[in-house]
Amino acid sequence: NLAKNMARFYALEVERDLFGRVVLVRRWGRIGTAGKIRLDEHRGEGEAMAALQALQAAKKRKGYQGFVPP
Repeated sequence: NLAKNMARFYALEVERDLFGRVVLVRRWGRIGTAGKIRLDEHRGEGEAMAALQALQAAKKRKGYQGFVPP
């Protein structure tokens, strides 16, 4: 929201880490900065994708835009 000087990003990805675990990678922060990162481990890709879709829906309700379908 540019009117409120809120240029932020939120990115979600499902990946495997170096140990082969399935993780949901969450990156967020102000546009133009490195931001922060959080890794949430899940039992499988299906569970991680369900978590990604739930977070994506919550972020859309808060006004985030530009999500790319998984």
